[in-house]
Amino acid sequence: MTLRGAGGTEGGLGTFVIGFIMAVAGGWLLTNQVMVTTGGWMIWGHSGFGLSLIPLLIGIAMLFFNGRNIVGWLLTLAGAVIIFAGILTNLDIYFRPTSLFNTILMLVLLAGGIGLVAKSLRGAPVTE
Repeated sequence: MTLRGAGGTEGGLGTFVIGFIMAVAGGWLLTNQVMVTTGGWMIWGHSGFGLSLIPLLIGIAMLFFNGRNIVGWLLTLAGAVIIFAGILTNLDIYFRPTSLFNTILMLVLLAGGIGLVAKSLRGAPVTE
């Protein structure tokens, strides 16, 4: 049995490890510069979060009464999806001010690392 590279290819384990470290560092630096905030759920000027709980609570109540109730499962699932979608749609994502050098460094580390990982997984070229 012979020792093979990353992903069982001839691409090289060292290239994979260096690329992985670069991609993780670039991804961490990039996401470290992102601020995530949220606003309130507003429906006609009033908070709408309580309304999103109604299908979930009715579904849970139906499931406590009868655990095999299909409508209860559908309401519970629909309520959870509504809450999750509401949280995601109310997120505001901002990129914190940073220098051009830092931005280029983050993007080069991320893109270069992904490129090296892809190169190591591609395998050796076929030569005749």
